[in-house]
Amino acid sequence: MKNVLIISHCMEIGGAERALLGLLGAFDYNEYNVELFLLRHTGELMQYIPERVKLLPENKKYSSLAVPLADVIKKGAFGVAFGRLEGKKRAAEFTAAQGFKSSEYVFIEYSHKYTVRHMPMISEKEYDLVISFLTPHYFAAEKTKAKKKIAWIHTDYSFIEIDVESELKMWSAYDKIIAISESVAAAFFKKFPALADRIEVIENIHPADFVKTQANEFNVTDEMPNDGFVKFLSVGRFCDAKNFDNVPEICSMLENVKWYIIGYGADEDLIKSKIAEFGMQDRVILLGKKTNPYPYFKACDFYIQPSRYEGNAVTVNEALILGKPVAITNYATAKSQINDGVDGVIVPFDNKDCAEGLMRFVNDKELQKKIAENISNIDFSKSDEIKKLYELI
Repeated sequence: MKNVLIISHCMEIGGAERALLGLLGAFDYNEYNVELFLLRHTGELMQYIPERVKLLPENKKYSSLAVPLADVIKKGAFGVAFGRLEGKKRAAEFTAAQGFKSSEYVFIEYSHKYTVRHMPMISEKEYDLVISFLTPHYFAAEKTKAKKKIAWIHTDYSFIEIDVESELKMWSAYDKIIAISESVAAAFFKKFPALADRIEVIENIHPADFVKTQANEFNVTDEMPNDGFVKFLSVGRFCDAKNFDNVPEICSMLENVKWYIIGYGADEDLIKSKIAEFGMQDRVILLGKKTNPYPYFKACDFYIQPSRYEGNAVTVNEALILGKPVAITNYATAKSQINDGVDGVIVPFDNKDCAEGLMRFVNDKELQKKIAENISNIDFSKSDEIKKLYELI
């Protein structure tokens, strides 16, 4: 029996978290003992962690990373508070000196980099494999014992601003680095060519039976009525990467389409302002956060991923599992996820060209029929990807 420890942040609703559920569901528990350590025992997806996974207890120092500093001090986690303050100060200095447009990724990395020395061991047990599933990857590297350690990449590194020298040291602590697509691997290699021999590709695993069962859990006609409009659906966090702020303008150029969006996040006010700006209050509908989004997938006519950049969008594969026609924008990693004209379509990113591409797809019934036949013969669960992980243990 091989012992595996997986470390992640929490189980809030998100693509990486659903990918983690897919990975946990794919293990052969007759051969592998799997333990899971979460920095915080929070999130709607906690309930879906497989029963045979041993969930390690929450530790107050690790859970202090995502709460207000005043509360951290009240908890008595003074080292964590000091590390977070130091990381925040140094990240601000670095991003200002580099002239970065966004400091998000540096702030997150530094918050872990400067708190790790104040953290206890996650476990004293020696594992055959430790997996750090979400960056930053300092805790698995320094606070666990294992014969082999691997870290996961979920994003396209060509679009994010980071401290390359600092992250190189972090990634170098791992025996293997797992990218979720060939395009993600290529972008990572451009940033870190010295790590080329450590990069492997393991695509996200999707629990197809779970997705199909959940899709039939309830009816969403009240929220997505059959009112004669073509129903588009997009799902994701309200953040820059997902590009939902451009959906109202795109939708304003579409005929007879209502565009439903499931999600939450920092860009909600921006998206609402764009809805008002383009007068799309009745045609771009924000449905909010949904623990189970799959009945909405089932109810839509087309699934649209309008992103600026992606690693490998979990939602796209989930839509394909449910047999939905899919269109995605031509972001850098798009061709690693959709074979244009075969299992979906790739449309231009520019708003006007995007709208034209979407309308062509809506009106091309022959192409839709061809794609439907193709996707009915493809296994989008990627369940065999777990074998690649077994080979690394």
